[in-house]
Amino acid sequence: MKISVVVPTYNEEANIGQCLQTLSNQTIPRSLYEIIVVDGNSTDRTREIAEEYADLVFIQTSKKVGGARNDGAEASDGDIIATTDADCIIPSDWLSRVQQGFDAPDVVQLYGLVNPIEPGMKHQASLALANTFSRVGYYTSTLYYTLGCNTAFRRESFFEAGMYRTVDAGDDLEIARRMRQ
Repeated sequence: MKISVVVPTYNEEANIGQCLQTLSNQTIPRSLYEIIVVDGNSTDRTREIAEEYADLVFIQTSKKVGGARNDGAEASDGDIIATTDADCIIPSDWLSRVQQGFDAPDVVQLYGLVNPIEPGMKHQASLALANTFSRVGYYTSTLYYTLGCNTAFRRESFFEAGMYRTVDAGDDLEIARRMRQ
């Protein structure tokens, strides 16, 4: 099972190197995953830095972050499409856990919690709230609250569901609802 990791970017020169370095140092063999960076036409060194780590770096053609994730998914060849953001630091066992989660053939989407790395109560409070909604939804099967920076899909199910909608906000929540159907 090959995993394609899609990372949308825009002017992430300060963050993309650390993100991709942590992605490059996963506990599963590098041959089992690819890293795809989809750039929103950055004006800084984002693409140049990304090219040091990623298997594929290109400028997005679709609109919004959801569109960038779709562009990456369409360019991928993995059985699983995982998404994260350029300002994320990825645990070394992330892809191993994604791989294990998809060992069950009926699983079509996985999502996980996100821990804040940036200081500030506003940022920490918003992630704490998002994580709470994720937990409540998981345990009650009533609400599917995901964050695009820690989500993975079975490829065929992602395309059958119609991929991300290119909206201003909430595209990750919206696709989670459609994936459940």
